[in-house]
Amino acid sequence: MAKKQFIQRDISWLSFNARVLQEANDPTVPLKARIRFLGIFSNNSDEFFRVRVATLKRMIEFAERRKKLNMHLEEDPQTILDDIQTIVLQQQNEFNRIWEGILKELKREKIFLVDEKHLTKEQQVFVKKFFDEEVRSNIIPLMIESLPQLPYLRDKSIYLGVVLSKRNTAYRQKYSLIEVPAKAIGRFVILPSKTGETHIILLEDVIRFNLPYIFSYFEFDEFKSHLFKVTKDAEIDLDSDVSTTFVEKIEKGLKNRRKGKPVRFVYDKEMDAGLLEYLIRRLSLNRKSNIIPGGRIHNFRHFMDFPDVFKQKNPRRPSFTHPDLMGTMRVTDVILKKDLLLNFPYHSFNALIDLLREAAMDPDVNSIKITAYRLASSSKIINALINAARNGKQVVVMLELKARFDEEANLEWKKILEEEGIKVLLGVPKIKIHAKLCIIKKRSGSKTIQYGFVSTGNLNESTSKVYSDHCLLTSNRNVMADINRIFRYLENWKTGTLPLQACKTLMVCPNNMRNELIALINKEIKAAKSGKEARIILKVNSLSDIQLIHKIYEAAIAGVEIKMIVRGIFCAMIENKKFKVPPIAISIVDEYLEHARVLIFHNSGNEKIYISSADWMVRNLDHRVEAAIPITNPALKQELKDIIHIQLRDNVKARVLNNELTNNYVPSRGKKQTRSQIETFNYLNKKTIGTSEVSRN
Repeated sequence: MAKKQFIQRDISWLSFNARVLQEANDPTVPLKARIRFLGIFSNNSDEFFRVRVATLKRMIEFAERRKKLNMHLEEDPQTILDDIQTIVLQQQNEFNRIWEGILKELKREKIFLVDEKHLTKEQQVFVKKFFDEEVRSNIIPLMIESLPQLPYLRDKSIYLGVVLSKRNTAYRQKYSLIEVPAKAIGRFVILPSKTGETHIILLEDVIRFNLPYIFSYFEFDEFKSHLFKVTKDAEIDLDSDVSTTFVEKIEKGLKNRRKGKPVRFVYDKEMDAGLLEYLIRRLSLNRKSNIIPGGRIHNFRHFMDFPDVFKQKNPRRPSFTHPDLMGTMRVTDVILKKDLLLNFPYHSFNALIDLLREAAMDPDVNSIKITAYRLASSSKIINALINAARNGKQVVVMLELKARFDEEANLEWKKILEEEGIKVLLGVPKIKIHAKLCIIKKRSGSKTIQYGFVSTGNLNESTSKVYSDHCLLTSNRNVMADINRIFRYLENWKTGTLPLQACKTLMVCPNNMRNELIALINKEIKAAKSGKEARIILKVNSLSDIQLIHKIYEAAIAGVEIKMIVRGIFCAMIENKKFKVPPIAISIVDEYLEHARVLIFHNSGNEKIYISSADWMVRNLDHRVEAAIPITNPALKQELKDIIHIQLRDNVKARVLNNELTNNYVPSRGKKQTRSQIETFNYLNKKTIGTSEVSRN
């Protein structure tokens, strides 16, 4: 093998975010979507620093614990941080260049982002009134020089650092901080504008315009103000106090997260030098901290919600009803007869909500058990479960309190569910419950009928509109038996993992999935060495597990044909002269987030196809409860294969994943352009149209 066998996972992740930035730079992408991709890039970067950079800093700080923390690579954390800093600064420069270009395009569309210095008289009156009525009561300026310590700075907020002075003296100067209340008010304010034009001002510029009014009692007449933001370590440390409950530990951890150490400081590069030095000193930052100069605007994640003021509308293709659910049949009746594969966001998520609503109203249904990781803010899933409990059903919800950044929301859901008499399971210590499972039981005469689903994505009707996922609805007895075993473990985890070990149809983490995957790969290797056809197709979000990457290398050396679709982290180095058949790897970044996990093994012609909740990462395979379900219905196997092969043909939004992380687009080489998300929509929609025509005839 080559001396360097793997790509460092954090560097690979930055390469993924560069692909997001490519979408923002693509002139064929509608302008609103390009701005949204800038917002996604910014939000991704924030989470990267909160989690990954914070972890690397912890590893430096606690050097003696490094060997216990699985880094996948024996690289010095400081070296990785230095590489990250270089790449992040390069990406920030590219981000600024793209934003400047987008501003010019906005002007061509007569959309103007106006600052506080370029308001018409009418707009000045409007901004003053808007400030008085909407903003003033939401801000509290802090005179920070007089405070013994810098006040708590919120991780996801932006702040105006204000320098107050008088023109006739160079000595009298004060510093103030104002938190911009974007969460309470919104970041964008549409101004009175000329006919045919749209003028927008950012909330921080509304505040800037009103600085003389805000500080009128100090008699200052000159104000310099610059944005900055602080990103903090998002790790939740759970104490080992046996007298506290798990919920109390989570609540305490959330409070302690507020005290997380800064891992990045982003500031307006035009900031007053004295104020910049003051903030860096008071935040205890140093030359090894990620201190990143930027433009006038920060927290671009808000730009995901940029006002829809564009003349050119690009309406998202609407989801449609699965063809087997068209007509008057209930979802329940269909899946009791045959398996049903939903492909989001193409198929409507309403089918899952309807399934739970039907169960809630069905007098023969006894119980519903379901896992929940990330829920919509106004969850129709939860609403259906509450109605089921009110109708006398036994409802059990496995609510993962350790879902990062959803901890507070899930604590709130816990209270709501328990108030309705629903049994809430809170997970297993040191293991996250990431499997997406549901089992419903009903009586039919003297028999108990069981049905439900296994999904690759969260039970979230909001994200289902933009996340590409698969969900198998089934009443297969063997599958239901395994789901029962998983819930038996979740309800009685203290007695051990025997129920998970007993699963026969589902591949389950952390018990048997890793070994099952290795066995499936080994079978392909054996076939290839015997001169037989051998093939693996893998679609995941991330591939960083070193043991499985080694198996991929071994398979490639043996001559197994390997094709991979990996959206995010990709640590494999697939360009190697020892590979008999070089693997093909692509990443698709487009309108929808490719979130599904699909595994296809040739298996001597008797193909094995799975959909899974698990990525090929150590955390998923060894430290989470995950589930992969085999697709056995021939028609559904073919449908899933067709979708995967459409994606493998993508030569519009697919990038080649190579050792150099160049993110080159897949070359078309004279072939017909294939944009897989549009082709998949057309493929599935054609089936729906065909079904509706048959039903009319």
